[in-house]
This record gives sequence, C-alpha cells and structure tokens, in this order.
Amino acid sequence: MAAEPIWQDTVPLALDTAPLPEYGSGSLADLLPTLAAGQGVPNLTAAIPELTPADRNCVFLIDGLGWEQIKAHPDEAPYLTSLLGSSRGFTGRPLTTGFPATTATSLASVGTGLPPARHGLPGYTVRDPATGALMNQLRWKPWTAPHVWQPYPTVFQLADAAGVHTAQVSSPTFAHTPLTKVALSGGSFLGRLSGEDRMDLAAEQLAAGDRSLVYTYYSEVDGKGHRFGVDSDAWRGQLMYVDRLVQRLAEQLPPRAVLYVTADHGMIDIPFDEQSRIDFDEDWELRAGVALLGGEGRARHVYAVPGAAADVLTVWREVLGEQFWVASRDEAISAGWFGPPGTMDERVYGRIGDVVAAAHDDVVITASVQEPHESAMVGMHGSMTPVEQLVPLLEVRS
Repeated sequence: MAAEPIWQDTVPLALDTAPLPEYGSGSLADLLPTLAAGQGVPNLTAAIPELTPADRNCVFLIDGLGWEQIKAHPDEAPYLTSLLGSSRGFTGRPLTTGFPATTATSLASVGTGLPPARHGLPGYTVRDPATGALMNQLRWKPWTAPHVWQPYPTVFQLADAAGVHTAQVSSPTFAHTPLTKVALSGGSFLGRLSGEDRMDLAAEQLAAGDRSLVYTYYSEVDGKGHRFGVDSDAWRGQLMYVDRLVQRLAEQLPPRAVLYVTADHGMIDIPFDEQSRIDFDEDWELRAGVALLGGEGRARHVYAVPGAAADVLTVWREVLGEQFWVASRDEAISAGWFGPPGTMDERVYGRIGDVVAAAHDDVVITASVQEPHESAMVGMHGSMTPVEQLVPLLEVRS
C-alpha cells in the first residue's frame, strides 16, 4: 500500500494570522497625501494623524532599509538610531509598506498615495490579462503603455498643480523610466550620481519654494543586501554611508522644513539549503496545473491553467501551508492584502494570482531555471513579516 503524502498531516496557517498593512492610517501609501494635504493641496486626506504639517517636506527613501535592520545595527547607524524615537510623529512606531513588500509596489504606493489594489502594481512580476504574459513591473518588461497600466495622477503632479514647488532628486538612471513616469512624476526630476550631491541638491530644492515637496532616493543598501545579505560587511558599509547621508541632509534643512526618512521594505537573509529554498522548477507537485509563476520568492502570484485553480490552491496549501499564508485570489483580496476590502480596481483584479503565497517562515520559493538571478540572491523580501513589512518614518524638523 502506498504511503500517504507527508502533507496530509499539515495544518495550514490561518489567513487571519497574517499581519496586514495599515492601509488608510499608517502605510507608505498614506505618507505623501498626508504631507501634501498639510500644505493645502486639495482632494487629499491627512491619513497619518501623528504627523504635524509643515510648509516644506522632504522624503528620503532608502531602498531596503527596514525598521528591524536599523534597530539591529546601532553601531553602524548611530544617527539613524538616535532618530528612532521620532518615527511616525514621535510615537516611536514604524509604518507598514503594503503587500507585497517590494520596490515597484512600494514606490507606486508612495508616489500615487494609493494601495496596490488601486494603482495596479501588485508585485515584482504579474500577469498582464491583456496578453497573458508576465510583466516585470520594476524593469517594465515587456514594455506596456505606462499610463494605461497605472492611470492615476501622482501626488507630485497634484502638488505641482496646486502651486507647491515639487522635485525628485535621484540617480540620472531613473529619469525616464516607466516606473518613474507612473509613480514619481510631477514637478522637476533632477539627476545626480553621488549620494552627497543628492543630499545637497535636495536641501536646495526644499528651500526653493515657500511650500516645497521634495523626494530623494538611494538604492545601494538594497543592492548590497540582495547580493551579500544584511549580515555582510558590504551591507553594513552601505548602512554606515547612508547614515552619514541622512545627517548631511538633516543639517542643511531650511526654515519651516521637515525631513522624513523611510524605506520601501526590509530584508531577510535566506540560507542556501533545500529546506529554506524550495525550487519550483524542480518540484512536480507545485508545478502541476500552473501556467505561470509570478511575484518573487517570498510573495508568489501563481497563475493556474484554465480550470485548475482550485486544485492548485489545494496542493499549494497542503505542501506549503505551514510555512506560507496561501490564499486564493478572492481570499487575499477580501482579507485586505492589497488594500482595504472593496478598493480593488477591475483592471487590477486579473493581475493577482489565482493563488497568492506569502512567506511566514524564513523560506523562499525559488525558480532556478526561470529566475536564475533572483534565485541566487542572499537577501530577500516581499511578505508581511515584520522584518519585511515594517519601515521607519524618522523625522527631523528645522
């Protein structure tokens, strides 16, 4: 008699145990609307009640620098550590990113002031219902008309139209990317290569208007984390560098200004062993009935062949349900993973996987053949665990 599959005895994680993002009161999507509403920009809501309005607001987003990473590295980040108590209006609390906790989704949430259910960038890669192909929303491949994919105006555009001096200061590489167009356009884009130049120019732009909204960005903390891990000397070196950048900008704030330091997600190192890295391309059970694998290792969108969605959900929940929150599309939407229930745009619905899997444990679903680069990364992110989901909102006022 054949042995019963080992997953017959598993008890899947209850979906209501997933720590939801604080959409509407304390997520990244609520930040810019709160700041711009305080500057008198119409039709926006100050959704984060802890923040005090200012005439000049600067947001410095450090890619990959989560709340837990700052707390764990006081020696490498003495200035950031000294600001932890200022987070979220001096409550000492973090923000949440939104789901998934990944760059394309988070930057769209920041720039549009909308949750993923509305802006429509709900993952690293998602299926385009119009073509049936996977769309990489960070690299924008294959190319898709940006303002068809994300039609809402950005907060920067709304602020610029309301007479607020608006600028983005970032790497010249991002000046004309589709992600910049749909998430961060409005006012002036000013490219500078070095971090020091960005800080100096951000301070100048902040002082350039009686009301100013300035955004600046640094990516290499995330880059070193992916390549070497957040326990590496390379990553710690980047943290030390960005700590000095924040202090450099803070010391140049003009009058009536506030600097907010935040991030798009945190990061976790995943061991290179079979228990921690489950290879979809080598697992016949997980592949059965699956047409496309989207998302990323810790936040998967799974697209079933026609008629197989229920079976795929059953197998994924039985195989992975003790390590991942595994939901159907409708369950994930109703639970509020992508935004408050009832906010899902019709155009976004088909981009969500038939099955959505979010990691609970220190584990990833890799795809060694389809995603060799991503599968080789040390540091990962995407899910709703605190180390990925919680981000700082450190505050310095002039």
